[in-house]
Amino acid sequence: MRGDQQVLDASAGTGAAPGDSAVVEAVLGASRVLVAIAARSLADLAEEVTVPQYRALVVLASQGPQRVLSLAEALAVTPSTATRMCDRLVRKGLVRRRASRTDRREVRLTLTPAGQSLVDQVTRRRRAEISRILAKIPRADQETIVEMFDKLADAAGEVPGPAPTGAWDL
Repeated sequence: MRGDQQVLDASAGTGAAPGDSAVVEAVLGASRVLVAIAARSLADLAEEVTVPQYRALVVLASQGPQRVLSLAEALAVTPSTATRMCDRLVRKGLVRRRASRTDRREVRLTLTPAGQSLVDQVTRRRRAEISRILAKIPRADQETIVEMFDKLADAAGEVPGPAPTGAWDL
């Protein structure tokens, strides 16, 4: 089976119409651009955090203190993987473990000021690079991009939440 036909067969019953492979290709192209921006924004921090560790920091920044199990679910990893990741982030001084005031057995993970600063720094870098790219696109088209990305996030089940600097991050 050809790749285009697999895409069409996978989308059967989802409202996708024949010929939507162009839409899939356009979204793939956009995702490559966004992944490249994300990678560049983290390039200087490669020694400090990995991409999965950074994503954990973003979840904590945008959703607040979390139990390890909740963080694991948000990251789509096993609790043991999330625990090991958090152990590393605690050692780096980016995350702190705190016992709950109401149940000492419950431990919540929270960002340290250094962790929040790192998230803010990376977000500023991304925001600047995205702004440079968008400046090349007419304003009316930018508004269309906003509408389409909102629809894409909604269709993907992305839960909107307060972001540390007003935007979702990797």
